[in-house]
Amino acid sequence: MADDAKSSGGESLVTVIVALVANALIAVAKSIVAVITGSASMVAEAAHSWADAGNEIFLLVAERRAAKPRDDQHPFGYGREAYVWSMFAAFGLFGAGAVVSVWHGIQSLTASEGETEYLWAYVVLGISFVLESVSFIQATRQTRAEARRRGLHALPFLGYTSNPTLRAVFAEDAAALIGIVLAGSGIVLHQVTGNAVWDAVGSILVGLLLGVVAIYLISRNRDFLVGETVRPELWRKVLDELTGSPEVERVTFLHLEFVGPSRMLLVAAVDLVGDETESQVAEKLTAIGRRIEESDAIERAMVTLSRPDAPTLEPGAAPAA
Repeated sequence: MADDAKSSGGESLVTVIVALVANALIAVAKSIVAVITGSASMVAEAAHSWADAGNEIFLLVAERRAAKPRDDQHPFGYGREAYVWSMFAAFGLFGAGAVVSVWHGIQSLTASEGETEYLWAYVVLGISFVLESVSFIQATRQTRAEARRRGLHALPFLGYTSNPTLRAVFAEDAAALIGIVLAGSGIVLHQVTGNAVWDAVGSILVGLLLGVVAIYLISRNRDFLVGETVRPELWRKVLDELTGSPEVERVTFLHLEFVGPSRMLLVAAVDLVGDETESQVAEKLTAIGRRIEESDAIERAMVTLSRPDAPTLEPGAAPAA
């Protein structure tokens, strides 16, 4: 059941810091060139990068607060704070990135055309592409490593993973690289045709791209906040481990739900081997729960006694709805 929670958390922190440094440098450069060139696409890209940089701060807060150990007020730990702060980051991407870019692009459609310094725009977009690629490579490396440990391909893993920080950084970096291509295309078409509408269209397309990414991230964080269960293959693996315990005769109920990045709540009902007194049964159930909680993947394990008439969960069964 171990889910490499500790190593994943440390790797995610590095990924966020790399993304923060890259986005902060890019945001400053794009803002300066946006003022020099007056390009709508560069304004959109500057807003995008400032939104990304601000979002990385939210993600750093998410990493820090989610790592706090559980206490009496939070018996299932603070892991869900990661989804709350990641949700703030996604809203920031939508508001400061998508809305600003689309609105500025629409305004630029009817604005009078001024002189544009194309060279500066191309230079800063090229530098931005290199810096964004560094951040994206780091996010991709972590994604592939974690996906490989779980026997998944990288893209499906990003949809399944309980780590909102990794998903956010990967999605934002991918959107940033695509956004640079869109903005650059708008500027090139502006230069070739002499029509500033293409520049404005580039800004609008960047905004729409950010909106799609933000809505996806908001949706996934919402799913984990309201209670996301684990994938069926992981559920069956845990069932097999419980059933294989020497003191467990059968398992009649098993629920696994994420309560934070790579952290789960386990609720199970079991029948024990033998016929012991009530106090001995209680001690055994407590011992099983504590042993399960030794795994880095389990935040809390609640194991109780099955009803005599409860059906047995067979190996290979599907999780209960």
